[in-house]
Amino acid sequence: MQKQLPINTTILVFLCSFIVISNAQSLPPAWADGFVYENGPVDPNPIVIEAFFDPVCSDSRDSWAPLKLALTHYGSRVSLLLHLLPLPYHDNAYVASRALHIANMLNSSSTFPLLEQFFKYQDKFYNDQTKNLSKASIEKEVIEIAAVAVGNSLQAQFQAAFSDTRTDLKTRVSFKFSTSRGIYGTPAFIVNGFVLPGVGSPMDYNGWRKIIDPLVAAEKVEGDEFDSKKFGRSVYLYK
Repeated sequence: MQKQLPINTTILVFLCSFIVISNAQSLPPAWADGFVYENGPVDPNPIVIEAFFDPVCSDSRDSWAPLKLALTHYGSRVSLLLHLLPLPYHDNAYVASRALHIANMLNSSSTFPLLEQFFKYQDKFYNDQTKNLSKASIEKEVIEIAAVAVGNSLQAQFQAAFSDTRTDLKTRVSFKFSTSRGIYGTPAFIVNGFVLPGVGSPMDYNGWRKIIDPLVAAEKVEGDEFDSKKFGRSVYLYK
């Protein structure tokens, strides 16, 4: 989802983002950003989808089911790396994104189940529903929802992680990474390094088929024409 801002405000936002990215992040982070979606074995040279979601964005929510269906359809031929972009006009996007980093830190297999929990109960975290709630009460609601995905046994650790500066840093890095890629709204998708049109709008299953089917067919042609044992990964670098 993206909002239309006055042009002067838009320029100011991007200028501030550029300054923050350029100066505040003087060194690369110690870890690569993103959550890998585990969907079984992946080919050595898969088609790579990078998705940029805000966990309290309704369009991100509506994008997930068809994308997940496409991942199941293509199996090992496609891999997914999910990045978070907590949009500033969604009041609770940051705390939800931080919760996903915490889940990934405590039990990586719970990350995507928690994302689905946020999508299921997303209306609890809309601006109007939480405008009279304190930060502590919102965090408590997040922790209760997270317990379903992460497990009750980790609930105390999950709560304590909100005071851990590492989880705050990881969430900030996710935001900076997404904006450094030129992403300004959610959902957004990059396939094999190229940004797909339609940032801020969900894509349905047929849309994914129209994009991925030709890439799969192109890979098959390349595989038939070249001896992979002789040429290795270089054969697949240019699709």
